[in-house]
Amino acid sequence: MNILPEMKEWSDYMSKIITISRQYGSGGREIGKKLAANLNIPFYDNELIARAVKESGFAAAAFENAERKATNSLLYSIAMGLNAYGSQELGFTHLSLDDRIYLVQSDVIRKVAQEGPCVIVGRCADYILKDMPDVVNIFIWASLEFRKKRAMELDHMPKDKVEEEIRRIDKRRANYYNYHANEKWGKAENYHLSLRSDYIGIDNCVECIKNYIEHKI
Repeated sequence: MNILPEMKEWSDYMSKIITISRQYGSGGREIGKKLAANLNIPFYDNELIARAVKESGFAAAAFENAERKATNSLLYSIAMGLNAYGSQELGFTHLSLDDRIYLVQSDVIRKVAQEGPCVIVGRCADYILKDMPDVVNIFIWASLEFRKKRAMELDHMPKDKVEEEIRRIDKRRANYYNYHANEKWGKAENYHLSLRSDYIGIDNCVECIKNYIEHKI
């Protein structure tokens, strides 16, 4: 008599929306893209910007510049009007351009999540979708040396500037997330699974995420 539960097909698990946050140079985007291809579901990164541009009428440069401004958490909060979009009294037209960009982008993220299973990289997707069921949030990180090597090889960063640039980009991502999400970027409690990509490798990270989803109760 077979007492083991019947094995499920992957389609049974793929009601999931997978968000990936990542340190710069850790391979998070590559992991997300490979995971989406492996599961045969849509992958969204720059594709979100293209869709937001189409739906909002804002220029692509506005979306691309929004995250790049977040180099200092205090100055960023002041510049953005101390989280003005949280006030119901001001209205959309009174918000800063970057806050309006964030709201448009958030709306696009919710729409693609409602359309079905997908992988979404960055852009506070884990926070934006926090009230939606079947969302799995992943954080990818790695040692500084691993990230420096990838940045030099893949993004052609000069050796004498690469560490400074990595730290600057990580700080920018953290400030953008901490401001908009009012949570701490990279904090373990904000994610279902954290993976160190230099320890197990890019492809094994993909397999780990698949295994995690499969065994999630």
